[in-house]
Amino acid sequence: MAKQTFPGNYKSLESISRFIINQAEEAKFTPQEVYAIQTAVDEACANIIDHAYGGEDKGLIEIKVNEVKDGLRIVIYDKGEPFDPDEVPEPDITSPLEIRKERGLGIFFMRKLMDKVIFEFSQSKGNTLTLVKYKGG
Repeated sequence: MAKQTFPGNYKSLESISRFIINQAEEAKFTPQEVYAIQTAVDEACANIIDHAYGGEDKGLIEIKVNEVKDGLRIVIYDKGEPFDPDEVPEPDITSPLEIRKERGLGIFFMRKLMDKVIFEFSQSKGNTLTLVKYKGG
């Protein structure tokens, strides 16, 4: 298992991406799967900065990565505001781009790119997002 903690700011997104790409490549994912995993994690971390913390440098993002049978589990922790994905409306992906509202696209992409997306919140531990990707999935 690999574990790293990053400052909750946009400059960290590059380091987080490198960390995730290395883990996914070590787990022998295809380049397309590595890209999907990296994109989902990048979206999740940007959401943490924007929504959970409400801005940069207001908390840490801890990421644990471990291999599971035929895949990779990525667990992302933050101590920001609680998050309930059910409160975010489904994104409008049919209207012309210029009239769409942006909310909900990050979750939509995470669910499309990964095989499992699980959000949890506890008063003591904060927010936990678990992302799982299976090879060929």
